[in-house]
Amino acid sequence: MISVSNRLQETKEYYFSKKLREVAQLKKQGKPIINLGIGSPDLAPPKEVVEELMKATQAPGAYQYQAYKGLDELREAMCNFYETHYQVNVDQDQEVLPLMGSKEGIALISMAFLNEGDEVLVPNPGYPTYQAATKLLNARLISYDLTEDHSWHPDVEVLKKLDLSKVKLMWINYPNMPTGEPVNKQKLQELIQFAKANDILLVNDNPYSMVLTDEKFSIFQLEGAAEVSLELNSLSKSFNLAGFRVGFLVGNSEFISAVLKVKSNMDSGMFFPIQKAATKALNLDLAWFKKQNEIYKQRRAIVWDICESLDLTINRDAVSLFVWAKINSSLSAEALADELLYERDIFVTPGTVFGSNGANYVRFSLCVSEEDLKLCRERILKPKVV
Repeated sequence: MISVSNRLQETKEYYFSKKLREVAQLKKQGKPIINLGIGSPDLAPPKEVVEELMKATQAPGAYQYQAYKGLDELREAMCNFYETHYQVNVDQDQEVLPLMGSKEGIALISMAFLNEGDEVLVPNPGYPTYQAATKLLNARLISYDLTEDHSWHPDVEVLKKLDLSKVKLMWINYPNMPTGEPVNKQKLQELIQFAKANDILLVNDNPYSMVLTDEKFSIFQLEGAAEVSLELNSLSKSFNLAGFRVGFLVGNSEFISAVLKVKSNMDSGMFFPIQKAATKALNLDLAWFKKQNEIYKQRRAIVWDICESLDLTINRDAVSLFVWAKINSSLSAEALADELLYERDIFVTPGTVFGSNGANYVRFSLCVSEEDLKLCRERILKPKVV
């Protein structure tokens, strides 16, 4: 009998992979489920990006293997994106690496820097993939708390009291997911000093900086960040290109080189037409984002109404592609999510998916049309059938 590796004993199937099968089954049974759980943009990507994709499929060599580091013009566009929107200068030859989605980057970074037994600081609540990548490499997960009382930022004074002798890596995510909390630069500046003092690699996962934000943030805006930090970015949310699987990693040449050593053994380069289309996207001006954000603002207003009808508390200063809502009743996050799914045909994400500190919260996605959101609101307001 062939057994799976020991590392899989500690690794569960991704929540959405399992839950969406249930949602699909309910739909097959005729249930008119509206999915407010997933952050997969439903809006069309920029027209000129699609046109560039189609054009590039006819280019000579389009179907050959590509360079592991990507096209020069793609890396140049990534660097220009950082200079234009974050006022951060990046060397296109040594400090940026295209990825097949930032989720790949989480795995590659973990493989590049972690040995078995190393420890990793992972946020609670936080993106479940940080935990999964840590466990798959037989590293030890150290959960650190994010709470509303501390504005969903790490409490550095609490972190200092931990045994940090084996901690190698720390994941952060600002603008934050799932809470939508904007970055507090002073708190992250303290975190950078903490990372330097304890030889910890600080990785900011940054796919939401262009969504409903007034100030575009990169960790490299902060003093000393380049010495101890990497930053993941993505085209999935900003340009409605989730299926493209295009992300990129920014950091100093030593860190990028380490990740490239792993990546060059894992794949054989990104499809040429996708690289060309991604280059076009990254060179778009702010008008694209303004148009997108106006749509998300209108959707968010409806979700806020839904939350009010459910007696949920929201933070109207939050940003990003989701609404994180606090439950004021005795219901657990799972109970409320199940009630909405089975009684109102609405799928939302219970906060416990992201960690125990999400036990009193649910998350709503803005990747749903106004029409469907209004229908959700009607379903919520409609009296229950006894």
